Amino acid sequence: MQNILVTGGAGYIGSHTVRALLKEGFKPIIIDNLVYGHKYVIKKLGNVEFIEGDIGDSKLIRQIFSRFSIDAIIHFAAYAYVGESCIDPIKYYKNNVFSSINLINEIVNFSKNQDRMIPIVFSSSCATYGIPKTIPITESTPQLPINAYGNTKLIIEKVLSDYGKAYGLSSISFRYFNAAGASSDGLIGEDHNPETHLIPLAIMATSKKSTPLSIYGNDYPTKDGTCIRDYVHVEDLANAHILGLKKLLSSDEKIIEYYNLAMGKGYSVMDIINSVEKVTNLKVNYKIGNRRIGDPSMLVANASKAFVELKWKAKHTNIDTIIKHAYLWHKKLLSKKT
Repeated sequence: MQNILVTGGAGYIGSHTVRALLKEGFKPIIIDNLVYGHKYVIKKLGNVEFIEGDIGDSKLIRQIFSRFSIDAIIHFAAYAYVGESCIDPIKYYKNNVFSSINLINEIVNFSKNQDRMIPIVFSSSCATYGIPKTIPITESTPQLPINAYGNTKLIIEKVLSDYGKAYGLSSISFRYFNAAGASSDGLIGEDHNPETHLIPLAIMATSKKSTPLSIYGNDYPTKDGTCIRDYVHVEDLANAHILGLKKLLSSDEKIIEYYNLAMGKGYSVMDIINSVEKVTNLKVNYKIGNRRIGDPSMLVANASKAFVELKWKAKHTNIDTIIKHAYLWHKKLLSKKT
């Protein structure tokens, strides 16, 4: 059984990936500082090794490497609020860049005395592309981030590339678009505080007690005037990480690769609201507000490289299904908190 260190494994995408690892016969070891992860999620995952700590703690990382004989790493741990990253970039560069580089340095230092370099799957982001001039977005689309969060992800992609060339570190960076949904069995799902993602916010806005959901502009050059985004089910994202991991573990050659993870189909804000109303049979309370600075009218990706090279194929391709899973989870989450 191969030991996989999962940083940020108590978070949204990380916890779904831990479940996928267990299903595939791997032994996940989670490290999470629980700033945005949740201890109750660890309990739901079952018999998994959990270490509460920070990837910036070199001594702790060395202890983990020595104790568990780590075969590979999946690196999720990061702060991911775009707006906050612009207001408080120190927080984002310290955690997403400095701590990540510390982890990567420890990988290289530890691996020098081993038979092979420990490979890493990196959770990157479509935020590295900024506002693309052409749609759909491919892996060769110029990366021009417009916020600190996107910059931090791009920096780590470049670090991994440089370390790969210099030290033989293999890596796969996944640039995902809008992660959405929850586990299809309702066990785990999205639980952010504050919540900024459209689907859970629209679900919350079906409550009579909720404040209206703000739609940031309805005068974009799209079919209904609202922004269009590419949504991908969180379980499909998790499965992509397993395929990337297997590619790294099975190769004796150095790998430095990048893959978009997306559906290749866009849905507008109003599409999402209409789907939430259809799935829940409730009205979404919303209001039209002003545009946000930097919001492109459309972000849709081409993920054919992952389809072809990793044989990745999404199982949940219907937006109503994605929203249904999210709704069932949020109903359960709300009942726990009331």
